[in-house]
Amino acid sequence: MSRLSKLLLSIPFCLALGAQADTAQDTLKRFVDGVQTFDARFDQTQIDERGTVTARSSGRFLLSRPAAGGRSDIGRFRWAYEKPYEQLSICDGAKLWAFDPDLNQATVRTAKTALAGTPAALLSQRGGLTEAFVVQDGGSDGEARVVRLLPKAKDSDFRSIELSIDKSGAPLRMRFQDPIGGASEVKFSNVATNKPIDAAQFQFTPPKGTEIVDGDGAPANGPRP
Repeated sequence: MSRLSKLLLSIPFCLALGAQADTAQDTLKRFVDGVQTFDARFDQTQIDERGTVTARSSGRFLLSRPAAGGRSDIGRFRWAYEKPYEQLSICDGAKLWAFDPDLNQATVRTAKTALAGTPAALLSQRGGLTEAFVVQDGGSDGEARVVRLLPKAKDSDFRSIELSIDKSGAPLRMRFQDPIGGASEVKFSNVATNKPIDAAQFQFTPPKGTEIVDGDGAPANGPRP
């Protein structure tokens, strides 16, 4: 066999090795290490255990993840629902605020406690993912790779989480499977990564008259003057 024939025969084998080199852990690391800020539109669909769509919503998601080697491993995010009605969740790195404009009520919790083992923690934190989740390869989703995460905590609200990540490390889709067979899927569009985001987007000041509820269990405060 000629040298050229041997070379040609070896190419598919080399390509196969290259395709297998990017493991689920590698893909997740590409997101964790490569995406510092994230700005995208989102469309969310909720499906019950029979496969019936029960709700659709949309809005904007902003994320600023903690710097490597920083004091905190909790990031900041702003999850703003715009349709079919407005709701807002903001994490400033220490507190997590959930604001319902219709009720004029805001619930505040300690971020570390509130986010433990949740999809929001998956997106916002930098470390500890392998401690909270079993990481599996979920195959491909177009040109993106799918990482499947199985919560280690027995009391988790989710049975599994799938995260589709593109070559740049940006998440394009998330799917959460609940323990009884329902699911929630979030698709991101107009994605921008690693661009400056105004820090004010991650701060929440309750509007005048807002009822403040302490979600950590302490007695609720009265309306904000």
